[in-house]
Amino acid sequence: MTDEQDRQPEAGTLAERIDHLFQVIRRPNGEQHSHEEVAKACRDSTGETFSATYLWQLRTGRRDNPTKRHLEALAGFFQVPPAYFFDDEQGAAIAKELEILGALRNSAVRDVALRAVNLSEEGLGTITDIIDAIARREAQRGESEGAR
Repeated sequence: MTDEQDRQPEAGTLAERIDHLFQVIRRPNGEQHSHEEVAKACRDSTGETFSATYLWQLRTGRRDNPTKRHLEALAGFFQVPPAYFFDDEQGAAIAKELEILGALRNSAVRDVALRAVNLSEEGLGTITDIIDAIARREAQRGESEGAR
């Protein structure tokens, strides 16, 4: 995952929450949705004015006063409950689910997860230990490469 995908919008601004949706919920080919594509879908669902520029302004924090219908349209497009924008607790829970969905987009991660489904608790513990050891080794490698 990229640094932007790692960002959690639990207590974040509206802009951070919207950006997180763009970062995590992507087209089937892995590309981000365009502002125009999302804005058009929101126009079509609400019948209200909703431009790509306006969406970009919301996403970057240059505007922060959308109507409830605009946020509901965005929630509909990205298939998240509108509470993602309005309720910090539910927003945090939804953000965590989005993080998992984003990780499962990676076919290698998905393959490991699917193969682990039928393992015993002991087997899952062993896999977790192995993953933790590899993560520590890669972090140490990254630190040593950064010191060069």
